[in-house]
Amino acid sequence: MIVAHRKHIQEMKSQLAEHERILVLGCGTCVTVCLAGGEREVGMIGSALRIAFRKDGEEHEVCELTIERQCENRFIEDALKHIQETDAVLSLACGAGVQTVAERFPTKPVYAGVDTKFIGVLQEQGVWAEKCIACGKCIVDSYGAVCPLTRCSKGQLSGPCGGARNGKCEVSPDIDCGWQLIYDRLKALGELDRLAQPAPLTDWSKSHAGGCRTLVRTDQRIATDRK
Repeated sequence: MIVAHRKHIQEMKSQLAEHERILVLGCGTCVTVCLAGGEREVGMIGSALRIAFRKDGEEHEVCELTIERQCENRFIEDALKHIQETDAVLSLACGAGVQTVAERFPTKPVYAGVDTKFIGVLQEQGVWAEKCIACGKCIVDSYGAVCPLTRCSKGQLSGPCGGARNGKCEVSPDIDCGWQLIYDRLKALGELDRLAQPAPLTDWSKSHAGGCRTLVRTDQRIATDRK
């Protein structure tokens, strides 16, 4: 999932200060799972904003709504009336959701209420860990399903740097050495011979280095008359 973290309430308040009627818009998918921008967080942030504004003697109307996904236009339809009736939107979605709402309403101010962190997993209760950098060309099958670009602090593909100690990265004792994880995984699979194979050059043309990416599934597109 995409993992995000809520901005500080004072930062949100400062962004929204010039707007009288505000919609706090939550997203029911990734940011709900990581407890950053779902229905519960919409209620908490809405209440916190009202208190913060009142404390400073400012009059603002704060409305609340959560939709299924903000990164898909058909779900934004569920918020159409609410967005049209407000002066600004505080989106609690990831960066993709914030931009999708803003593109749909080009004259409506849309602010980000969360910081989008990474693609990750729930490692344990209250702890999310990054597992993927969305490089555009997945290579984990060659490394025992452990991504060296993400799990190795230096993104090395051809082996460890030699700076690890006791399975921990030299960057920080709190970080597992990605190559130790790769080695242990391949050893358990009986596939250590994979480490003798030279690593191919990374195809960065498939990553964000080439600009914004688009994925097109022609088999899923609806035929239209484009003149």
